[in-house]
Amino acid sequence: MRVYLPCTLPELARAVESGELGPAPLTGYAVTPALTEWYASGDAEELEYVALTEAARASLRMLAADGGATAPRRVVVVAEVPDAALSAGTDLEDRGRVRVGDGVPLAKVAAVHVDDLQATGDVEAAIAALPAADQGDDDARFTVDGAEAHELMWYATQEIPDLLGS
Repeated sequence: MRVYLPCTLPELARAVESGELGPAPLTGYAVTPALTEWYASGDAEELEYVALTEAARASLRMLAADGGATAPRRVVVVAEVPDAALSAGTDLEDRGRVRVGDGVPLAKVAAVHVDDLQATGDVEAAIAALPAADQGDDDARFTVDGAEAHELMWYATQEIPDLLGS
């Protein structure tokens, strides 16, 4: 199954160094039966985009938890993970969330999606606004949405070293 794993640039660098994303368990997002049921009118590409978007939101939260020590760019790693290594949530709230029981070897990574450098200002603002947005503040939610409006750039696996150098 194709899984979208939220990440940060330092975590991606550690994965390149060690040869795998981990340690397990990892939280990812995928086109699960619950997501398909929730988004009944969507085709496969739309459902994958929903999973990618959920992973990007989780990456934003990882950046916020990092306290600004990390470059403010959302990162999503796309990997092919055996179904046997996954467990999926069944609740509507967890509709696309999966738990990956093992580390993911870099050989299973298909691509990486990362914010363009032009998005960093909006991502920084979104990180600062997250606590208020979580409390229901509409202005803060608007700020978070501003970061989410930036499309993530697609990178092939052979571009990862160059990406980490930028």
